[in-house]
Amino acid sequence: MAFIGPWEIALILAIVLILFGPKKLPELAKSLGDAIRQYRQASDGTLATPAPVQPVQYKTRESELLIETARKLGITTEGKTMEQISKEITAAASQPAKQ
Repeated sequence: MAFIGPWEIALILAIVLILFGPKKLPELAKSLGDAIRQYRQASDGTLATPAPVQPVQYKTRESELLIETARKLGITTEGKTMEQISKEITAAASQPAKQ
């Protein structure tokens, strides 16, 4: 089995830096660390419960319009996904108007 020396490691890191750029390297390292951690937990049989899903941050114009419409209809938007908000707006719009 061949030994990977410091020059080979430096060459590999330089190629990775060129391919992905300096902005993506921390993200790649974090995802690699998470994958290794999950593999070790799965092989040990101590797989932890998954972290709760965080709601999507609303930054697009369509999302802002959807949230504004929901608030005008009296629908709460905190902690809900865009799909959930959209379904509630559709349900509220399909009900007959009260006079």
